[in-house]
Amino acid sequence: MSSATKLEHGISVPFLVLLAALVAFGPLSIDMYLPSLPTIAENLGATQAKVQWSISGFLIGFCIGMLFYGPLSDRYGRKAILIVGIFLYLLSSLACFVAASADQLVLFRIIQAIGGGAASVLARAIVRDLLPLDKAAHTLSIMHVVTMIAPLIAPLIGGYLMLWFGWRSLFLGLFLFGLVCFISVLFIKETLSAEHRGGSIAKAFSAYWHILLDKNALGYILCMGMTFAGMFAYITASSFVFIKHFGVPDQYFGWVFGLNVIGIMIFTFTASHFVKRYGPRPILRIGTTVACLAGAFLLVVAYFEWGGMWSVMFFLFCYISVTGTIGANCIACLMSLYPKQAGAASALAVATQFGLGFIASFVVGLLHFYGAMNMALVLAFCGFAGFMALRMVD
Repeated sequence: MSSATKLEHGISVPFLVLLAALVAFGPLSIDMYLPSLPTIAENLGATQAKVQWSISGFLIGFCIGMLFYGPLSDRYGRKAILIVGIFLYLLSSLACFVAASADQLVLFRIIQAIGGGAASVLARAIVRDLLPLDKAAHTLSIMHVVTMIAPLIAPLIGGYLMLWFGWRSLFLGLFLFGLVCFISVLFIKETLSAEHRGGSIAKAFSAYWHILLDKNALGYILCMGMTFAGMFAYITASSFVFIKHFGVPDQYFGWVFGLNVIGIMIFTFTASHFVKRYGPRPILRIGTTVACLAGAFLLVVAYFEWGGMWSVMFFLFCYISVTGTIGANCIACLMSLYPKQAGAASALAVATQFGLGFIASFVVGLLHFYGAMNMALVLAFCGFAGFMALRMVD
């Protein structure tokens, strides 16, 4: 690869795009699917809550997969584990395509998530294999900007695919995306050399215990996880809030969703330049403060119904915009504490992130307030919790 095709930190542009695509397995597998939730519920004769379990089930599977793959990759290397995980994702995507009931769909989505978890967690570990803290934080931020292109277009593609070909076509789209990534991974080199791999499987998995006992590591994990959980409260409830409550047409929902993704891209791209000068900690303080305040104001406008859809969209925009930066810098700081267990550290952080996202998703489904209150209440709590979690770090 010529130097002209490389960024300043030495990672080639095509390789960076592949890493961003791998990180996007989770968001893409959910966001493309969002506009179809009401239609799937009607088509399969299922309740709204049952169909929302296909999101919650995906989060459960994603957590299981990441916790399994992280230590295994520290022991056996990144590439082989990636190949196995993505192959499982491909098979289960086809199974989702032919699902005959909501129960089958939930089951196949869990298996799909277990496979996709390998891609998401190991892409981050690969960055830590190759780069030190400051460059890793910068690169992860760039990856998040590139990754946000997928959630930006995914609901749009999903809405029109459902309109033209029906909701089952969404899973063929996910299969094709996974297939491109699978073929690309076959041609990359292993990034974790043999001398840097762990001894036994038991030792590799024991890293989880040591990380959890570290107050600083736990602070980064919870900060990242709670902030992300608020975003998943939004993801789970957004189609019902905007399509059912505010009356946004299915095919235009993606544009509403995409505005928040543009915010993530702008804030993350800007913060990625400042992190090289000031480091990740000041960026994290700013990001968590914005999330906390945005969540609080969203709760107020949702409760009093001030400003209608536009005020809800504005404070959602403020909250969601900082989530990419918070996630990238938290995980960079965490992996810098445990460079030899980067796979386990990344797996624990991202699994906690999606695990808390599952809880937030589940709680939103249980609440029965009017309008946007379900989403706003959970999101406000998560923003405050993420703000407080960062205060655990010395």
